[in-house]
Amino acid sequence: MTRALFFDIDGTLVSFKTHRIPASTVEALEVAHAKGIKIFIATGRPKVIINNLTELQDRNLIDGYITMNGAYCFVGDEVIYKSVIPQEEVDAMAVFCKKEDVPCIFVEEHNISVCQPNDLVKQIFYDFLHVNTFPTVSFEEATSKEIIQMTPFITEEQEKEVRPSIPTCEIGRWYPAFADVTAKGVTKQKGIDEIIRFFSMKLEDTMAFGDGGNDISMLRHAAIGVAMGQAKEDVKAAADYITTSVDEDGIRNAMKHFGIID
Repeated sequence: MTRALFFDIDGTLVSFKTHRIPASTVEALEVAHAKGIKIFIATGRPKVIINNLTELQDRNLIDGYITMNGAYCFVGDEVIYKSVIPQEEVDAMAVFCKKEDVPCIFVEEHNISVCQPNDLVKQIFYDFLHVNTFPTVSFEEATSKEIIQMTPFITEEQEKEVRPSIPTCEIGRWYPAFADVTAKGVTKQKGIDEIIRFFSMKLEDTMAFGDGGNDISMLRHAAIGVAMGQAKEDVKAAADYITTSVDEDGIRNAMKHFGIID
């Protein structure tokens, strides 16, 4: 029986078109939560830029968070898992981005900053994702802190070039213009394991919803993986079920399909 639902944010809970959670999704989650089913967020976003879940947070519908693609998990005020990127690999990424003249976002436990931002950072994070402007710092300042996630604005070719310099890191993408980098073994799959351990649940109790490349690990890992209708083919291939898009009531439709709601 499904006891825990895990949701990506952007493109899954929240529409890229409206930047809102569809009313049908809110209503479906209210019904599920009232039945005792726990609801968890599983996002690449750091806590500091989770700014689009008010409709769920105001209703106390979220029981815990997997953030930074699994690198930082918390329940209420309790941090249940944190994984830091080795300093030498943080330094290596900084050197590479500086050489390539590309932006890189560095995420600490409670802070976020960007080095050499360009128009892409503005277009994607500030204009498209509606995130507050990050402080701009030097690479020297950014790398002097304990870093949990890095987001370099690199192509897939550049990713291949830098990979040997960060051998103990995971690299994932949910948007073509940049990659999210975390410590080795850190994925949304790992986040699910930490959450269910904390709540004494079993993997067979879980269902995960996602639409991006960084959701593939959790869609494969959860007992039931649901891909949104607008997801790319590799994401759909990792899922057990493909629902309609976020803008076509995809979450409600999937929850009805599996009998979670009527």
